[in-house]
Amino acid sequence: MGVRSDLDAGFDFEIVDEFLDHYSMMVESMEVMILDLAKPAAYKRSINELFRVFHNIKSASGFLKIIPMTKLAAFVESELETLRERETPANEETIAWLLNVSDMFATWQDDLRLDNPLSKINFSLLKIPDLEK
Repeated sequence: MGVRSDLDAGFDFEIVDEFLDHYSMMVESMEVMILDLAKPAAYKRSINELFRVFHNIKSASGFLKIIPMTKLAAFVESELETLRERETPANEETIAWLLNVSDMFATWQDDLRLDNPLSKINFSLLKIPDLEK
């Protein structure tokens, strides 16, 4: 039994289906927003939108008790809060880290779609990049 079956057993189908639809849209939009963090003209808009995406994932996955997803989203949200205070574009290390985070959420999207167990978090994601370079 995979993560989707667990959700269907514990929650109303409509709630799970709505989460999966919104989660899919958020995951698919992450990469463009992350890449835009390197562009001075797009930085503020992209960092604020990316923050909202991770906040929404944290809230929804918390409600559905998808603990690894909630924890990683909260961790990333915290780092994005730091980046929101800056005026300058993100550095390459930060963008590479966020792209790897995005890949983890995409892997979880596949796990949900295929009803697999939730993949383990790649622990390299827990190493915060140097945000100042």
